[in-house]
Amino acid sequence: MIRNDFRACLGNKDFYLRVGMIALPIALQSLIQIGVNMMDTVMLGTLGETALSASALANQFITIYHICCMGIGMGASVLVSRFWGAKDMYSLKEAVTIMLRLCVGFGLVFAVLTALFPGQIMRIYTPDRDVISEGIEYFFWAVPTYVLLGLSLDITLVLRSIGKAGIPLFCSILGFGSNLFFNWVFIFGKLGAPRLEVAGASLGTFLARLIECTLIAGYFFVIEKNLRYRFRDIFMHCRDLIGEYLVISIPVLVSDALMAFGNSAVAIIMGHIGAAFVSANSITTVTQQLTTVLTQGIAQAGCIVTGHTLGQGDKERAQREAYTFMIFGAVLGLIAGVIILLVREPVISMYNIEDETKAIARQLMNAIAFILMFQSTNSIMMKGVLRGGGDTRFLMLADVLFLWVASVPLGLLAGLILHLPAFWIYFFMKIDQIIKCIWCFGRLKSRKWIKAVKRASP
Repeated sequence: MIRNDFRACLGNKDFYLRVGMIALPIALQSLIQIGVNMMDTVMLGTLGETALSASALANQFITIYHICCMGIGMGASVLVSRFWGAKDMYSLKEAVTIMLRLCVGFGLVFAVLTALFPGQIMRIYTPDRDVISEGIEYFFWAVPTYVLLGLSLDITLVLRSIGKAGIPLFCSILGFGSNLFFNWVFIFGKLGAPRLEVAGASLGTFLARLIECTLIAGYFFVIEKNLRYRFRDIFMHCRDLIGEYLVISIPVLVSDALMAFGNSAVAIIMGHIGAAFVSANSITTVTQQLTTVLTQGIAQAGCIVTGHTLGQGDKERAQREAYTFMIFGAVLGLIAGVIILLVREPVISMYNIEDETKAIARQLMNAIAFILMFQSTNSIMMKGVLRGGGDTRFLMLADVLFLWVASVPLGLLAGLILHLPAFWIYFFMKIDQIIKCIWCFGRLKSRKWIKAVKRASP
């Protein structure tokens, strides 16, 4: 059955064209964002492991907000893709309005928490006083960055869902150049600016986010002509779609939020293992992200393409395409794992770190190379195809159950109690990826992942 469905999609040029038009700009945009993170890591790495660890752990909290926004935006993307495929612009605008209100609300909550409790937040991740002190400095400029980050991210997801992935890519290119320049100026005190070190990295990120958000929001609210969403639409009535939005989006938000807290729990385990483990993980994380940008692009393309296909009412074609996306995931994960093994030594040699940290980084990269085939398949199926089908409650159950029942307790046991080698600590922290891969295959084969979506009434 799977083989026949896959063959049915192999000769479909329209399918590959649709996937490529969405996935490639998304992959390039992800590559640019990862480049920003990598340059931050490299620049801060020249200042020592304390600065690098402080930035990495502070960003773990910011990442919680980032993942919440992804949950809000990807939940909306499911509806936007369906309504776009069905040419229902009124319902589409209502979904966007609800998304923007939630995004700003969450941004303000995180900004207040960061402003009032920076030290307490850092102490959750590490007991190291020097790392905490540096992290507090990093948080200062992070406060106004939250809303900018959320708006840029969620507007980007909407534009991708209506086939305009090129605009966010252009804005990200400018944001990348700005971040690189401002980081160089403020981290090292160039061109007469003060040398702010860790705080300079945060300030550079804020200024780059400001530029990127201004550009992408300006295009969306003023120039975009197909959807024609304008500032006044933020105040439109959305009561008739709130129920459907919550049914689709809340499981995505809860799933991604609990995943974020779970990832933070993993970061807490790493922080208590030691600064060397945290630094090694920050290096390997950037390397992993660089090798999986195409996977991220295809995952979001899977959500959008599936939504468009189901919006047109073609369930059989959506099922065939879903099998193809699944095989894409396994192949891309295998390729990414091989690349990590090949670039491991050159990447590690780029950083000014201790020999102990280098040894841990090697073990982590070996573990990542193995896990990636499962993780890549899961990303494309869970964050893409199954989510695009509206099966968000099932995905919430899988994410929460396996992360908190398997990965977090086993990672805690391996890292803080048994003190196993770094390879096995990371393996157990990511064991949920292997379990979810099997679960996703069963769900896809059952065809229960395709859900109906209600529309709003004008």
